[in-house]
Amino acid sequence: MEADLAGMLALPPIPLHLGWRNRIRLGRDYYVRIDTNDYSVDPRAIGRIVDVTADLERVRVRLDGRIVADHPRAWARGMTITDPAHKTAAALLRREFQQPRPVSAIEDLTRDLSDYDRAFGIAEGGLS
Repeated sequence: MEADLAGMLALPPIPLHLGWRNRIRLGRDYYVRIDTNDYSVDPRAIGRIVDVTADLERVRVRLDGRIVADHPRAWARGMTITDPAHKTAAALLRREFQQPRPVSAIEDLTRDLSDYDRAFGIAEGGLS
């Protein structure tokens, strides 16, 4: 045993990541699939790139380093695991989307074409 220990290298300074890791764009249904199970994610992350990690015990989803989903790992097949907070947030976002937004007070949205002339260095009488 002493000879084996003497021949071993030191462990790396960073712990190894064991488990499953993926980076995906979160779809409109705000679920990520691990094996055959679907896990809910905070719906405010829809359309954004999220990091999904899973080990033997947990499934976690991060958006810009912030955890937006944390579920116990399910080992049964074909399950859908939904956090009640995610379901409530999705209902709120759905209601807000269905409400008409107020029109801004600005009526005239036309731009003065001389702004473009100045931006591209074109003088009033022609090219400068």
